[in-house]
Amino acid sequence: MLLNIWDKFEERMIAFLLVFMTLLVFLDVVMRFGFGTGFLWTQELTLYTSAWFVLFGISYGLKVGAHIGVDAVLKLVPPNVQKMLSALAAFFCICYCFLFMYGSWVYLNKVYMIGITVEDLRFPMWFVNTLPDSIIEAWQIDLEDPLLPLWMPQSILMFGMGLFSIRLIQLFVNIITGKTSGFHHIDEAEESLKLAKKLSIDEDEL
Repeated sequence: MLLNIWDKFEERMIAFLLVFMTLLVFLDVVMRFGFGTGFLWTQELTLYTSAWFVLFGISYGLKVGAHIGVDAVLKLVPPNVQKMLSALAAFFCICYCFLFMYGSWVYLNKVYMIGITVEDLRFPMWFVNTLPDSIIEAWQIDLEDPLLPLWMPQSILMFGMGLFSIRLIQLFVNIITGKTSGFHHIDEAEESLKLAKKLSIDEDEL
């Protein structure tokens, strides 16, 4: 039940980020080429939105099999060996994710301690005025120029890889328990053959 709720939230979050990023780019284009002006903050917000979209989406991509994999050698070995190699690959991917999260934690902690902010994104003053002093101090918000702390938008480094780690652990357990044989990914050759076959059929019908 909880996993289904999370899956739906993940799908809606990815859709929201994609739509929001598209609208930001559209707004920037209209303002620049239609009115000869623009907003300084749209470019930076678009950059961080795209980063959230990509890093938030990698775990969902693993779930639906949207990642590209190289399995030319894997298909040459028996099924039991394929299962063992897939489990080993998932294990190493999990190790990499934990190393990445550790490095992200060290980096974000240093950014927080130094007090680095983004360049153009600011908290609205009405929002800052509603925050208690403890939050303002903890977030290191400058009341005269309330720029967002850099650790906030870049926290997706840990969050995204954390979600990816959960998906990889699920995959590893499913491989060990025999629920799946390995990674499910896009087969570009097979997809190209299907597309070519469909185009050939359409041409014959014409």
